Amino acid sequence: MALNIKPIGDRVVVEPAPAEEKTASGLYIPDTAKEKPSQGTVVAVGTGKPDEPLTVKVGDKVLYGKYAGTEITYEGKQYLIMRESDIYAII
Repeated sequence: MALNIKPIGDRVVVEPAPAEEKTASGLYIPDTAKEKPSQGTVVAVGTGKPDEPLTVKVGDKVLYGKYAGTEITYEGKQYLIMRESDIYAII
């Protein structure tokens, strides 16, 4: 499915990975205690800056800061719009 959001400049749209539902020992984590995911998949990229092309592309799995980006809801799904500089690594 193609995403109909086109970020501008050096911004990218990331679909966050789902939060952990239970611990390694099998205990379920309540919604109020779940941590925000800090990794996700790039679903749309902007054009970059004239002197700095983007290094991430659609489909890349990335690590980003815990408070990076702006949360949006589009067609019932949660996404983050962030600058490429908010992304720490491609995994």
